[in-house]
Amino acid sequence: MKNVSKRLNLSVQYACNREGLPLRADFVRWARAALQGGGEITIRLVDADEGQTLNAEYRNKDYATNVLSFPYETEPVVMGDLVICPSVVAREASEQNKPLAAHYAHLTVHGMLHLQGWDHENDEDARQMEDEEREILAALGYADPYAE
Repeated sequence: MKNVSKRLNLSVQYACNREGLPLRADFVRWARAALQGGGEITIRLVDADEGQTLNAEYRNKDYATNVLSFPYETEPVVMGDLVICPSVVAREASEQNKPLAAHYAHLTVHGMLHLQGWDHENDEDARQMEDEEREILAALGYADPYAE
């Protein structure tokens, strides 16, 4: 039987205008950096309407958000979907004076950690998750996403 424990199978779906969006290779690099073990992951890039619909349906929040995580399994490999809304990502990067690629990297890492069971529902969990994100992003060559 083939060992797939470290393998990442990543599908990227562009359900919006692809112009200026990261390439699949970028998402692979960012996702792999945040993944412990193997994974079967789909990243879907959506327009604001689809982002708002999904956020309303699954989180009862009636606005498009930057990233949504849909975890399905964590063993024997991580299986899940990330939904990223490029218009929200671009707006946030501009408002926060961050390079767009760095913000995509951060949101991909953040979503990947959610798929593996990380959360930020309380202050201690948030601190631990943010520390993990900082470490992963630094290894990728990106600045601290939480620095002001």
